[in-house]
Amino acid sequence: MDGYATDHAILAARARTLLAAGRPAAAGPLIAALRSRLAGSAELAELEARLHLAQGDPAAARAVLDPVVAAEPCTSLLLVRAEARLRCDDAAGAAADAAEAVISAPDHPDAKTVLGIALIDLGRNADAIPCLDEAVAARPANPWYREALATAFERAGQATIAARVLADGIVQAPAHPGLRTAAILLAMGGGDAAAALALAEAARRDGAVDARVMGLLGHALSRLGRHDEAARIYAEAYKLAPEDAYVRHLAATAGMRPAEGTAPTAYVTAVFDGWAERFDYDIIGLEYRIPGVMRQMLGERVETRPWLDLGCGSGLVALALGDVATGSATGVDLSAAMLREAAAKDLYAELIQAEATTFLGQDTRRWHLITAADLLCYIGDLLPLLDGVRARLAPGGQFLASIELGDEPAHWALGPRGRFLHGRAMLEASLATTGLRLVEAREEVLRLEASQPVHGLVFRVTARSSDA
Repeated sequence: MDGYATDHAILAARARTLLAAGRPAAAGPLIAALRSRLAGSAELAELEARLHLAQGDPAAARAVLDPVVAAEPCTSLLLVRAEARLRCDDAAGAAADAAEAVISAPDHPDAKTVLGIALIDLGRNADAIPCLDEAVAARPANPWYREALATAFERAGQATIAARVLADGIVQAPAHPGLRTAAILLAMGGGDAAAALALAEAARRDGAVDARVMGLLGHALSRLGRHDEAARIYAEAYKLAPEDAYVRHLAATAGMRPAEGTAPTAYVTAVFDGWAERFDYDIIGLEYRIPGVMRQMLGERVETRPWLDLGCGSGLVALALGDVATGSATGVDLSAAMLREAAAKDLYAELIQAEATTFLGQDTRRWHLITAADLLCYIGDLLPLLDGVRARLAPGGQFLASIELGDEPAHWALGPRGRFLHGRAMLEASLATTGLRLVEAREEVLRLEASQPVHGLVFRVTARSSDA
């Protein structure tokens, strides 16, 4: 009997090791072998749930855990279910599970960390800080605890303390790239490209690099005007992670001349297909303003003719303009998942999966209103799209769009989040070249990102009289 118990204990321990190493395919057969021996046990439920999480299926993990937790709400099961709930965007449920785990095991640093992360997701950063601070005090060398604590401080508006937490973590765990990435992003978000460059170069010297650290090193160089060096760094990042769509985007963009700039469609599609289901919840939580500003710009004039929403996403612009642009709407977007979210709102007469500039070149209709919220930030050179807009605007028609503002007024540049920044002078020159007249422009905080404002311009244009 003792040998029997030892056998399954060895199998379970090996399965845990493989899961922790990110090898679910190897852990799966071991867990399958344990099912007959551990059927109905908390240990088997935890292993199977962790396997589902490693395979990217948090809903299946919940299905395994729920009946077992109801019968035996032990700390380890509560924490695994809290993680599954976080991945299902159920922060409130995750916080409840993690709080119960903390009550049952007050000195358990993992429980305090998971509770802190759930509280961050709920926007309760001040409550998250003491939980995470205690976890870091218990295990000061744990880099994930440090990252979570720094995030809580940053989102609470205490970026200086967040930077110190990350700096202390780098001393404790110098080989961990995640701490370096978080510190570089914090510096970039604060507008200090020189500090970001110093952090990225230190990571490279210390060997604590991955593709994201290299990508951020390239960003910092680009922000400092060292574009040739940035291009070489982006190429190195691509070699480290050729399968990463974001890194491919950086490498492709780095080699572009200004007349060629646009984000690869595969990158944009991957980003928004993965974000679609939680997009509305996330973006509204970031105080997203563009649809509301567009609604203000249109005023009380009721437009009963069909109109076009480029880069329509989940339909937030159509939702905001519903009482003004009352004609039937056509939505165009690259992401099929986003189009499904838009279709569920029942706001569009027609939804088309296409790249915006290509659509404008192929569709022959003319529109009295065209909108493009958060589309131009995925295009470097604006001339091809604006040419298409001018060709498709009906006499007297209006085009409403937004850009994210960059430091160089006459150029575009790739920002630290993989989106393009444009200068106002560049926008005005592009409009003049394509025969569009700027009627109104409002500098706005478009949304928050890592608790920092994203500054941009929401503008309204018409075709020049010669095109009317």
